[in-house]
Amino acid sequence: MNKFIKGMDISTLIELERCGAKYYDCGKEGDLFDILKAYGTNSVRIRLWNDPYDGQGMPYGAGTNDLETMVMLAKRAKEHGMGILLDLHYSDFWADPGKQFKPKAWKDMGVDELEEAVYNYTVDVLNVCKDNDCLPDMVQAGNELSNGMLWPDGQIFDESNAAGYEGRVPEYDNLARFVSAGIRGVKTVNPGIEIMIHLDNGGNNALYRRWFDNYIKRGGEDFDVIGLSYYPFWHGSLSSLSNNMHDIAKRYGKELIIAEVSMGFTMEDYKDYEKLTDEERKGMATRQELVDKIEYPMTKKGQADFIKDVLDRICAVSGGLGRGFYYWEPGWIPVSGSGWATKESLGYIEDPGPCGNEWANQALFDYNGNVLPALKVIRDYKAVRNGKS
Repeated sequence: MNKFIKGMDISTLIELERCGAKYYDCGKEGDLFDILKAYGTNSVRIRLWNDPYDGQGMPYGAGTNDLETMVMLAKRAKEHGMGILLDLHYSDFWADPGKQFKPKAWKDMGVDELEEAVYNYTVDVLNVCKDNDCLPDMVQAGNELSNGMLWPDGQIFDESNAAGYEGRVPEYDNLARFVSAGIRGVKTVNPGIEIMIHLDNGGNNALYRRWFDNYIKRGGEDFDVIGLSYYPFWHGSLSSLSNNMHDIAKRYGKELIIAEVSMGFTMEDYKDYEKLTDEERKGMATRQELVDKIEYPMTKKGQADFIKDVLDRICAVSGGLGRGFYYWEPGWIPVSGSGWATKESLGYIEDPGPCGNEWANQALFDYNGNVLPALKVIRDYKAVRNGKS
């Protein structure tokens, strides 16, 4: 039985430290890795963007997670005895269900060239990790692939709800080629590294059935873990999450990890911490109409109770296949200079901005960097996976 993962995505950390972020446990300042380890963290997730800079070399922000940054974080994880989940976006910046932009260097490639580029890039990245003694334990071949990757060549959609896609077909064949190329790249460097395939909207069972049925039908079975994102504001009830996890565990026989999860601890604004104008700042990640739909209040206790509930649901997954979780950006506290994007990135992702932090009220540290009660829940939780320790 694989070890239950209590994981954290700490991808923005180096940027945060450079911007002056500090973290405290019971009033004592400490390194974020040290604090997280003391609270039970045994693995970290690190994203990687191909080339997160504009033509003049200006950074895209949100951690500017290039290869050098990824290696620095991975080495710190290894020094702390933590596992590593490497999150390959195959994009120069954010890749998610709403955007899967090709890396700038790949923008004119056709399908065959893209397949080769995914493979070669994956091999190159893993060889750098190998040379630096920081190989990951697990790799995501793409990030939140619900609507595919490397658009438009690998774009998919729900044909039963295809408004806006008239005259097109979902590119499942191409998507399978791209994902499988990434998996082959990982296995070429080290066949012992586990593979995760990660979708968003963890409460949407129809999405997961459609996606994985189509992928497996095309020969895509060489993966180990299904990763889910679950944000209660956007991804349905906790019951829908449980129902989906139970179903796909039985249907596909793969271990499940909630690869992204978070919950707010306050609706208090943090404008004064960012030192941005109203026009410059993104604002908090939740609107009141979304908050009204969630099952726990956005308070420190509500956040802690939500985490306990999620952990219980992971451990209850059929067949003991609930493997663990990664909390998304627990240390992204509000500091001047660290936002979800820079103005240089907006052209690449075709977004008007603005660029402030939109996540600080969902961190596991308060706005001044103090440990919140949810971390104690994680530390003290004794995972028993559907009868298996």
